[in-house]
Amino acid sequence: MKWAEQAGLVKFDFLGLKTLTVVQKALKFLGESETSMPREWRTYDDQRTYDLMSAGDTLGVFQLEGQGMRDTLKKVQPGSMEDVIAIISLYRPGPMDNIPQFVDVKFGRVEADYYHPLLKPILEETYGVPVYQEQVMRMAQELAGYSLGEADMLRRAMGKKKIEEMIQQRKRFIEGAAEKNVPEKQASHIFDVMEKFAGYGFNKSHAAAYAAISYQTGYLKANHPIEFLAASMSLDIQNTDKLAAFFQEAKRLKIPVIAPDINESLADFDVRDGAIIYALGAIKGVGMEAMKHLCAIRKERPFESLHDFAERVDPRLINRKCMESLARAGAFDKLEPNRARALASVDVLIATSSSAADDRAANQNSLFGDDKSQTRAPLPQRQAWSQTELLDHEFKAIGFYLSGHPLDGLLLAGARDRITLAMDIQSVARDKGMLEMMGIVRARSERPAQSGGKFAYLTLSDPTGEFEAMVPPETLMEIRDQIEPGATIVARIKVRIRDDEIRLSVDGVVPLDRASLGAPKGLIVSLHPGISFEPLIAVSKRLVDLPTHERGEIRLEVPVDGGGTAIVSLPGKYAVGTAAAQALKSSPGVRGVRELAA
Repeated sequence: MKWAEQAGLVKFDFLGLKTLTVVQKALKFLGESETSMPREWRTYDDQRTYDLMSAGDTLGVFQLEGQGMRDTLKKVQPGSMEDVIAIISLYRPGPMDNIPQFVDVKFGRVEADYYHPLLKPILEETYGVPVYQEQVMRMAQELAGYSLGEADMLRRAMGKKKIEEMIQQRKRFIEGAAEKNVPEKQASHIFDVMEKFAGYGFNKSHAAAYAAISYQTGYLKANHPIEFLAASMSLDIQNTDKLAAFFQEAKRLKIPVIAPDINESLADFDVRDGAIIYALGAIKGVGMEAMKHLCAIRKERPFESLHDFAERVDPRLINRKCMESLARAGAFDKLEPNRARALASVDVLIATSSSAADDRAANQNSLFGDDKSQTRAPLPQRQAWSQTELLDHEFKAIGFYLSGHPLDGLLLAGARDRITLAMDIQSVARDKGMLEMMGIVRARSERPAQSGGKFAYLTLSDPTGEFEAMVPPETLMEIRDQIEPGATIVARIKVRIRDDEIRLSVDGVVPLDRASLGAPKGLIVSLHPGISFEPLIAVSKRLVDLPTHERGEIRLEVPVDGGGTAIVSLPGKYAVGTAAAQALKSSPGVRGVRELAA
């Protein structure tokens, strides 16, 4: 590339960004184009966009979504594109050390130091902090009479740290500055400042191009969050971690996310009636081509039953694994609300699909014409899964909890003031040295510690999101058996702030079924239709015998013919704390558990 520049040619760098596709897809959802968008899209002065950035609500926003960057945005409070360009340039190793000075000068807490009056017009936009390579070049031009070409050579020499060349450049700079009556000592100090910043200074034109995309994605999220999140999920359709984060963000913004459905969902994410429609292609184990085939078949008419579905799809594309994943994800719910039965029916459906495909290949018609109901094999009967079982299967198919969370409803009266939720960590952790948190262990990874032994990282999930905490070696030895993946725990979490980032470490844990977190007046247990009561009675007996002071009433909400429900109060007093609610939720046939209002 040096040869091109020596020949007087201009070098261009072209960088492909998937974020541009997110922007394009969001505009498509909106039915807009870049030219038809409002004036603020092009003038970079939309206040809602800067409010979003200043609040740090930038998950999914290009270059601004990391937690450290979000903390920086809250401090800087950007109000213009110049601020955004500067933040992108400063938030890098080296320049990051100057962010406190940048913020203090911006808000008038300290006075800017421009090093010399001639440099004020150059450094004023960044509050006296040299940020860009272009600023270093202009400083050399303005203070020491460099030509533009000489200034560029100075920038390169500083960046490459060529000692011999730097000696010559320092001499040239001081002599040039002397011609403008700048004392040698001051000129040498300014040269030192320039040398420091030129070593890691960012190219402003590069940062401005990035900032333009940051603004556009921020604008879309601030003004059209449904379309923006759907487009973002579409581009990360195979990245479960990103999908889970976007789903939690949609929940935070109170945007409905409609669960996958074989008659409603597309292969990709879609937007409809103010909601995000979850993509069939995002289900694990199905394949995008298979889901496109399913949607193409559905265009003829909606699927009317599981048999109808099996008879019409191609078994080479919609295979056993695919059907099992669809059943676990709840995509068959409108045709068969009992997911346990839908999953158990896969053998029958595979045989039905293969037979129908053979008939199509042989161009054979049924003896019964279009009415195939008389020849269809019956589907097996199964008792509905408990809410816990249903969510476990859903997690396997989707990669995170979509329709609910195993801990939903378990943060009962008495615990709400004690337990910190994942979504609240950033807002409360800085004011507390210790947190109490409840979660399911999703992952545990152990690593050798420098002091000997091992430490671990835990990923825990609660109804509002996931969080990671480190387990020190001495604590790990005590609690290893209690933090296996799948365990539900209440953890004491120490908070440390390092490099302005929140670090969490586990100080101790208690299994949820042994935790005392307070209790409500009672519990209402919602049941599936036609369940067997024996397992529930067995659980109720255990709750009578459970040694606890957290006792109250248990009522059953039982479906009746005609679509209503009947309430049945169980005699006596039962354990009604968090452990009791968890045991009831895990019982077969239980749809859900909630508090009895005081």
